[in-house]
Amino acid sequence: MKQAFKWLIAGAALVALQASAADLKFGFVNTERVYREAAPAIAIQKKLDKEFADRRTDLKKMETRAKELEGLLAKNSISLDDRKRYEREYAALDRDYRAKARELSEDFNQRRNEEFASVQERANRVLKQLAEKEQYDLILQDAVYVNPKFDLTEKVLKAMEK
Repeated sequence: MKQAFKWLIAGAALVALQASAADLKFGFVNTERVYREAAPAIAIQKKLDKEFADRRTDLKKMETRAKELEGLLAKNSISLDDRKRYEREYAALDRDYRAKARELSEDFNQRRNEEFASVQERANRVLKQLAEKEQYDLILQDAVYVNPKFDLTEKVLKAMEK
């Protein structure tokens, strides 16, 4: 008798849970897509590309010189003195290239994070307004799988363009 009573309570709880879940309104936003496609994000990316263009160009010049040196070192017809000089230049160039590339990467990532913080704040503000306006109970930002009917990303992108 106790067992049957427990099953009855569990069944009633399950029915109540399903009924309350039917009243909930869910949404999902793909933050990576917002960072890629939102107008402010595109503007920031262009700004960062312009800001770091000179340093990237310098790295490309270093790569070109390194390839020239590799070509010279591959030749058997160069003198021993020239070979040593080219090897020293190549080693110094390689060391400088690695240091500058690492520094560029760190600086770019830091600036990107600084700039995209404002995009994230704005996207969160838009989401909050959307949730209040359309009475959403829950909006998720990261998930393994989401049914497209819950995807609010397009609405957020349109709202951020205003």
